[in-house]
Amino acid sequence: MDTLISELKPQIDQDFLPLGGTDYIELYVGNAKQAAHFYKTAFGFQNLAYAGPETGVKDRVSYVLVQNKIRLVLTTPLISDHPISEHIKKHGDGVKVMALMVNDAYDAFEQTSKRGAKPYLEPKTLTDEFGELKMSGIYTYGETIHMFIERQNYNGPFMPGFKKIENAYNPTSTGLLYIDHCVGNVGWGRMNDTVKWYEDVMGFKNILTFDDKQISTEYSALMSKVMSNGNGYVKFPINEPAVGKRKSQIEEYLDFYEGEGVQHIAIATNDIVKTVRELMARGVDFLRVPSNYYDDLFDRVGKIDEDIEPLRELGILVDRDNEGYLLQLFTKPLEDRPTLFIEIIQRKGAKSFGAGNFKALFEAIEREQELRGNL
Repeated sequence: MDTLISELKPQIDQDFLPLGGTDYIELYVGNAKQAAHFYKTAFGFQNLAYAGPETGVKDRVSYVLVQNKIRLVLTTPLISDHPISEHIKKHGDGVKVMALMVNDAYDAFEQTSKRGAKPYLEPKTLTDEFGELKMSGIYTYGETIHMFIERQNYNGPFMPGFKKIENAYNPTSTGLLYIDHCVGNVGWGRMNDTVKWYEDVMGFKNILTFDDKQISTEYSALMSKVMSNGNGYVKFPINEPAVGKRKSQIEEYLDFYEGEGVQHIAIATNDIVKTVRELMARGVDFLRVPSNYYDDLFDRVGKIDEDIEPLRELGILVDRDNEGYLLQLFTKPLEDRPTLFIEIIQRKGAKSFGAGNFKALFEAIEREQELRGNL
């Protein structure tokens, strides 16, 4: 069972980088129009905004989708000789930007830069008829970016340069609420360096640590540390491979993504059974653990509010910590490359990340790796 290294308590008054949560996640993709259709159809997102040639942006297009507090941006270049084209050629579809809400984008850039951050975007102010939006950005692991977004004085659909879009195709929500956490995969021996970067540059704390004894199967292993900002609104687990008999899921990701990057996005729901059932009906594929996982479930996690049969039917996993329990399930990779996937999570008090499920989950991942010939 997970052990909290430090309690998540509000520390805004001591925090040089106060964060309000995730503003948006941006993916670079090969065809944003088709990707938008997929995320609408499969996950229940809705159109919010668009940028492209029609709005004065000549080299790329971006579709912004929304569901409750989640904003997803899908961006595709319009020319082959473009940095985004090179990113997609190397990595395939994947997360480029994890944008964070701040009260002062200029100060966020100054605070992180003077602590060693590599600049991506110097602070700038964008304006249109809806007000002004301030933004800046820094690099984190791999080619991944943290953007700092200050939007208190902006009332438009997304940001200047985007226009609101609507169409007749509007699938209903699947109950996805907000980004719970985003997990990064880094290379051999890189986890502690990345953790130190988050501590030194962004003022995060290491709240949980898992070693290769806790996260291992017969064949593979990994290590992980969970980083959180002061108020606990933003959490980034960082994984690295560990030595095992065969190739770990982290090694497979690093091989196919051709570098470090975001492994998965965890999205919260208040009713995981309803959400997962709806996602499955829309064609989303999930990992499955053996049915005997549920035979001793109550012995492992104690009493829970949910009926066990729907959990067994859908393959939903359960774990408990000192604060309560959580329910979670992981999709298969969303692309042909076995890289990015989505976690659906419902927290019933638990602040942890499902350590009790790691062995069963990773064995399920290894079965998929074996089918791909990558174990």
